[in-house]
Amino acid sequence: MVIATQLRTERLAFLAAMHASLCRQSVPWEAVIALDGADPTRLPATLAADPRVRTLALPRPVGAACARNFALNEVRTKYVQWADDDDEFTDWAMALRLRTLEETGVGWCAGYSEDLHEDGSTTLWRCPTPPGRHEAGDVWRYWKEPADTIPLGPTTLLARTDLVRAAPMGGLVQGEDYCALAVTCLAPGILLPVPVYRYRKHPAQMTAQDSYHELEEMARVFAHGFGASLHAATRPRRDCRFHDSVDISA
Repeated sequence: MVIATQLRTERLAFLAAMHASLCRQSVPWEAVIALDGADPTRLPATLAADPRVRTLALPRPVGAACARNFALNEVRTKYVQWADDDDEFTDWAMALRLRTLEETGVGWCAGYSEDLHEDGSTTLWRCPTPPGRHEAGDVWRYWKEPADTIPLGPTTLLARTDLVRAAPMGGLVQGEDYCALAVTCLAPGILLPVPVYRYRKHPAQMTAQDSYHELEEMARVFAHGFGASLHAATRPRRDCRFHDSVDISA
């Protein structure tokens, strides 16, 4: 588990709730918390006391994308997943996806997400990708244009760590997690039609800020192009006849 946080006052209770949802999981887990220029002493006591939680204190703020990628250096588990400091997991999220990964041998497993509203109610979000097994690159067929709804929830993905390191967070100030969807271009995976992640809706979230829409189009274009290019570059070239068409003699 990789989480980046600036330990802002209005989000500390949300981070504690995220940790509580991890504690309800029925399988072993570890979390790396990237402190994005934040004072480590502000970490909620429940996290500080948990030996499963390791912190990476960055000397200055670098932004969510960079902080998450630095934390990825510290991951030592076979599988990894991104998460935000203000969200939480459903109780069965880890066990269900982990069992799917181990039983099928695919590279990633995802699920649906729920919007978690301030009154505690939830609204299910069914992503455009249909449930079931998808071969490498197939998920991109459900994201035809950058402005379309993204094909999967990035924080619903549990994937092999080696694959995530090959397709990590994009170098963007927002929309960096769209780039993380490109891991689906590197290996087959399975989408389960059950909610595994709760996306908290609140006034302090980035997507609720007036400035969010200023860069959204450019972020989507970049992430969409990244995934499409990665898929194209990794597809087998069955029609290639390099040795017949190119003279490599001295």
